[in-house]
Amino acid sequence: QVLPVESGGGLVQPGDSLRLSCAASGDTFSGYTVGWFRQAPGTWNREFVAGLWWNGGGPTYSDSVKGRFTISKDNAKATLYLQMTSLKPEDTAVYSCAVGRPITSAMRDPEKYYYWGQGTQVTVSS
Repeated sequence: QVLPVESGGGLVQPGDSLRLSCAASGDTFSGYTVGWFRQAPGTWNREFVAGLWWNGGGPTYSDSVKGRFTISKDNAKATLYLQMTSLKPEDTAVYSCAVGRPITSAMRDPEKYYYWGQGTQVTVSS
């Protein structure tokens, strides 16, 4: 099994940028879809942020982050990234990396992912 390990969270001001990393542990991400989800304070649901199929194809973004966040990968480092720019207070959440094999139409469904990281806190506040 592959376990994702996130890093890179922190406290930033509105308008700042931050990059999150998700490294594969135990195996590689090859053959899987890898996605970023977030859970805002006081909520139970995990909101899809962005995802991609590790072996090819374009990324998918939620409407709330499209144009501000960029998902990318480094095959050699077996690491997924989430570059976040123009951060807003409403982006404050615990960001988690998840691994699974959802069909394309189900990429946004957290129930379709098998393995989850421990999450990293992102706080956007002045």
